Amino acid sequence: MSAFCSPHCETSLAHCVIYALSENVKRNLAEVAVNSFEINNDIVEFLQPTTYSGARLVAEAVETHFLYHHKGIESHYTQQLAPKPSAQVIEAIIDTTFWSSLRREEGRSPKISIAFLPPSLAGHPLVFEQKLPLSSKILTKLAPAVERSGIHLGVWYEGNELYVWGTTRVIPALCFVLEVVEPGMLVIKHRRAEGFGKFVNVAVLKGDQIKIIDEGTTRIPDCPKLVNSMIGIATPSLWNDSLNILVQMAVSIRQHGRGGTLLVVPSESDEWRHSIIHPITHELSPSFSELALLNEQKVSEMGHSAWQDKVSSAISNIAGLTAVDGATVINDQYEVLAFGVKIGRSLLGSPVEEILLTEPIVGNIPDVVHPVQNGGTRHLSAAQFVHDQHKAIALVASQDGRFTIFSWSRCEGKVQAHRVDALLL
Repeated sequence: MSAFCSPHCETSLAHCVIYALSENVKRNLAEVAVNSFEINNDIVEFLQPTTYSGARLVAEAVETHFLYHHKGIESHYTQQLAPKPSAQVIEAIIDTTFWSSLRREEGRSPKISIAFLPPSLAGHPLVFEQKLPLSSKILTKLAPAVERSGIHLGVWYEGNELYVWGTTRVIPALCFVLEVVEPGMLVIKHRRAEGFGKFVNVAVLKGDQIKIIDEGTTRIPDCPKLVNSMIGIATPSLWNDSLNILVQMAVSIRQHGRGGTLLVVPSESDEWRHSIIHPITHELSPSFSELALLNEQKVSEMGHSAWQDKVSSAISNIAGLTAVDGATVINDQYEVLAFGVKIGRSLLGSPVEEILLTEPIVGNIPDVVHPVQNGGTRHLSAAQFVHDQHKAIALVASQDGRFTIFSWSRCEGKVQAHRVDALLL
């Protein structure tokens, strides 16, 4: 049974979500005492009844996620953590935000990011003189002021009511964030403990469809570290761990909306050329090494913010090349070798006949399929490339927003296709 529950599924949505909770998550929830909540549970008696069923069904799983991660780092984390949200608060915020996402203000659908924290934990927040009640009407009215990336509406509680207190660009680690991606589509996420880079996605809700991110994806043999980095597992720092630059690259490729392919090949070998149709029209000589040099540079030499800005700019530059028809090729040192290249089967290889299709969603079961069942020409050519070049990985974005990472599994003896768009929203 797929964890992406359809209203047409014979099994009820409630059963699907309950089934989706892995045994590890259940055990972790049982280990956490109720008195560890930092939220006044009396608030549940005064909240409006939930009318969006998805909010009610996902709330406990999301609460579990935050309790588990707080417990995992609070003993050694030296900075202030965000408050742990209770299931009741999560449900109320999701319910109100969902209905707000379906409203329109002056003909425009709202795009909102909500952070659950008090003003005292928000650095230098913009605080309203009068607190505003958390309602779909209020959120829709405020949306134009906060639709730019990185600005969050701050939500907290007083007595028995949730309210909007202002806006912030700074939030502490493990802060519950709810973002409206499009009408009826919400993403629950949190800021990484390291504080930089893309937030970690926890769940995606689209109407009555729910995806809960599976942090146990490492159980899949040969799951690439890049996928684990997107999930937020074992990442020393998103910006100081060179591998995680690819996370930002994936986000940027997906954002330009034209679709594209990025091939990441070993720097010590030119074997990748055997899987490319020659001549290569847009080969670079010398290779473009801006991102490679920044990756090697010590942050202290220019300050962290300045270094981060330069890395972001370099990533956007490279991601833009993937919008050109054909694939962009970089090596594992982040030097750009070519773009607009055409992938062909190596003379030393064989046609790719099957791939292992996975998605890091709780309840997903990996499935062996023929490559043509996974997408169009981009996906087929990327699967063929990795089938021939086992040390390479391929990142493929579709114009519809779907994003797949192809890698070779030695254990399975075949190409794995990891669909990760739920991690990049």
